[in-house]
Amino acid sequence: MLAAARAAQRLRAPGSSLAAALPAAASALEAPQRFRPYSDAASFPYEPKDFLDISVARSRGVDVLHDPVFNKGTAHPLVERERLGLRGLLPPRVLTMEQQKARALDRYWHGQDYIDPSQIESGGVTHEHTRKWLYLQELQDRNETLFYRLLCEHFVEMAPIIYTPTVGWACMNYHKLYRRPRGMYFSANDRGEMASMVWNWPHKNVDAIVVTDGSRILGLGDLGTNGLGIPVGKLDLYVGAGGFNPGRVLPCVIDVGTNNELLRSEPWYMGLKQPRLRGDAYYEIVDEFVQASFVACRRVPAVMGRWPRAVLQFEDFNIEHAAPLLERYRYSHCVFNDDVQGTAATAVGGLYGAMAVAGKPASALADQKFVVLGAGSAGMGVVAMIAQSMVKQGLSPDEAASRFYVLDHHGLITQKREGLEAHVRPFARRDEQSQEKEAFIDVVRRVRPTALIGLAGAGRLFTPEALQLMAQYNERPIIMPIKMECTHEDAQKYCEGRAIFASGSPQPDVEVDGKKCAASQANNMYIFPGLAMGAFLAFLNPHQHDVIHLPYTATVLVLPLLQHDHSLRSVSYLCFLPLLCFDQTGVSVSNMCSMITPEELAAGRVYPNMHKIREISLNVALETMKAAAEEGHLHNDIAIRELAKGDEHLRSYIQKHMFYPTYTNLTTRPEGYESPAH
Repeated sequence: MLAAARAAQRLRAPGSSLAAALPAAASALEAPQRFRPYSDAASFPYEPKDFLDISVARSRGVDVLHDPVFNKGTAHPLVERERLGLRGLLPPRVLTMEQQKARALDRYWHGQDYIDPSQIESGGVTHEHTRKWLYLQELQDRNETLFYRLLCEHFVEMAPIIYTPTVGWACMNYHKLYRRPRGMYFSANDRGEMASMVWNWPHKNVDAIVVTDGSRILGLGDLGTNGLGIPVGKLDLYVGAGGFNPGRVLPCVIDVGTNNELLRSEPWYMGLKQPRLRGDAYYEIVDEFVQASFVACRRVPAVMGRWPRAVLQFEDFNIEHAAPLLERYRYSHCVFNDDVQGTAATAVGGLYGAMAVAGKPASALADQKFVVLGAGSAGMGVVAMIAQSMVKQGLSPDEAASRFYVLDHHGLITQKREGLEAHVRPFARRDEQSQEKEAFIDVVRRVRPTALIGLAGAGRLFTPEALQLMAQYNERPIIMPIKMECTHEDAQKYCEGRAIFASGSPQPDVEVDGKKCAASQANNMYIFPGLAMGAFLAFLNPHQHDVIHLPYTATVLVLPLLQHDHSLRSVSYLCFLPLLCFDQTGVSVSNMCSMITPEELAAGRVYPNMHKIREISLNVALETMKAAAEEGHLHNDIAIRELAKGDEHLRSYIQKHMFYPTYTNLTTRPEGYESPAH
């Protein structure tokens, strides 16, 4: 230790090298710091830039997108989206500012009237429709409560604006009309990241999800990510008709590419510019989306997933995937497909209503003969459910199938058709009289059907000649152009005012020879809002061991039926769910308020008045929960107790959970406060 002290003293001595170095080092530390060059070689000093290309955003997620200072819209680069929690909240494709400028200038010079004339002709969309749609979108961006209040109080007027037919125009031009993000985008480029992406959605609770892959948007075909307009509009109906809280619904699109080359060539298209994935690659993406939505956090102890109780509706998937996806997930999640199941139940309800209008009992459905245009997922879902109802009326499955003549764009489908889909094969004609690809008018002339059902979405296929033949063969021909194969005016004109008419889009009443002929709308909104609300409040949480198979059925519908003495005495409910099975096709409920009046029946109306849509949805939700209770799938303890007290108590419970838009008192939450877990 003494030796170490002496060594230190020698180092501090005046002649030592360290003693000379210490003052120089001290003075260097006290001098102002200079930028050191990157190389030891002599060079000019580093000159910093006058400014740095960085802005500090003090918010994340949707707050950034709603901030006009920091929001770049679709120009946020991918790394920035990840950093700011924007992944999934914006369309997958990143646009440059130059592309955004061109789009903005196009809107500046030309406005937003991008109407396809062919759609105006087939769907009835006019400039007045598009003007109203644009205004309602602007209103929803500014004041969502006021928007939904208007929708609830003017539902019949506004439903065709926010949904069909106007939403078809909006989807065709969604890449041009895009203003601000709605819903979430999940793309093939997000593979492996979806479980984390779902946490970018700002709302803690989600009760209902509507998702599309954009492959079959209405009758317009493959629209890719532009198809998001359909889930957005559908969930607006969930709120307006079904009473869902708008802050607890989520519209989604799964972007696996598009086969629409015209859309891919659009410079402003915001989806993936690649052909659609197929086969296992496609199902892997959808699997990840479903698992991310429902069980994103299953690896975390005590967490079942972000939205384990949400009802998932598949919307506008093509025939190749619609039924397989429904079958794939209905064993583990509360899912349904409105095209396969909702359209079918709505059509069956209209046919029972048509029997009532014609003064016939419900059993007369078994005597009908149908020509169906359209063999897609919706078309075959309708055919299958009608056939199932006919079996309940006493026919064998083969007898019921023999009552249908199904045509696609090639013509009549027979057993000779190559590559028949499994769900089409039972209804392909076997008789010798039926010729493969026989033309529609020839089929009508040969078989003399009692009903025409249109599900093709390919224009005015119910020609004047076909309608005249229907009037010639039937006292009250049933004309159901679900996809607008003809107008109400044409149907009554060529059927001499005797047609029982129901279409998928709203049509005006007409007068023939001084007699008022009522038009009915065979719209799925009679079905899905109440069904989804009932399924959600029932806490339906399917597990593989307790699922009851019931193919092609999934809905509840309020049906105005006449008793056999032809007096209006009850309202019947056709109750079907993916998890429920019934011995009868309908559950008759006596002493219920009438959804349709005798005067409306006399005028030919086969569906309840749309003005009663929230009452209809309430009744549908009630019957859904009662049916779930009968099958042992009602897992909501409060609902079970209310049902034990009687139907009115359960009805009151449902009504209390139905959102109605009104202004509430606002306050702020103290900093650091966290709401208690529910």
